[in-house]
Amino acid sequence: MQIFGVDIGGSGIKGAPVDLDRGDLADERFKVLTPHPATPDAVGDGVQQVVDHFGWSGPVGLTFPGVVTGGATIRTAANVDKSWIDLDAGALFSDRLGGLPVTVVNDADAAGVAEMNFGAGRGRKGTVVLLTFGTGIGSALFVDGVLVPNTELGHLELHGHDAEKRASSKAKEDEELTWEHWAHRVQRYLAHVEMLFSPELFVIGGGVSRKSQKFLHYIEDIKAEIVPAQLQNNAGIVGAAMHAVKGG
Repeated sequence: MQIFGVDIGGSGIKGAPVDLDRGDLADERFKVLTPHPATPDAVGDGVQQVVDHFGWSGPVGLTFPGVVTGGATIRTAANVDKSWIDLDAGALFSDRLGGLPVTVVNDADAAGVAEMNFGAGRGRKGTVVLLTFGTGIGSALFVDGVLVPNTELGHLELHGHDAEKRASSKAKEDEELTWEHWAHRVQRYLAHVEMLFSPELFVIGGGVSRKSQKFLHYIEDIKAEIVPAQLQNNAGIVGAAMHAVKGG
């Protein structure tokens, strides 16, 4: 069974048909840059471009980098334009896609569901935290495989700032940090999350997951097991498609 997934991030909008039996992309993903400012109309153009690239005509699942309630309504917009807040994104995207059925889910929650079903969290019980390091830091919290949605742990305070302002991969790039220096910031952040939730497993997702050999060995004194996301940066696309099957 194939469903289309789109992952909307702070830097890129990427999507592809997803083979839900395998939990993997059924075709090579297509990506466009996220517009700046990332207004609803501009992002809608990008999503339409991605979906039209494949000539897709069925249900579409989309992720969004913020809190999403009811499978459609945006509640926060930390790394995109504030005009998203309280918008019915499901209606907006469905209209842009010619009336196709659309569901919208938090981006890290989508990635987490994909990893728990097909990747690094498969079969794991207890408390599992997936963290996506990109433009910001997204989070997905699971207890015995059940998602606690919209946790937004990237906005925990770390040294007087939102954690994502200090430890996201964007912060690494903006401040030109070495992998070791950045890993030490990530370590302090993980220690804070561990103090609050005592997880058995951290799954590190986002674009940095494919470069885990450059930084994971620098992270010490964390009791939980730490592993890279197996689906890497495709996890959001897969999770978005899985969410579309559930209907939001």
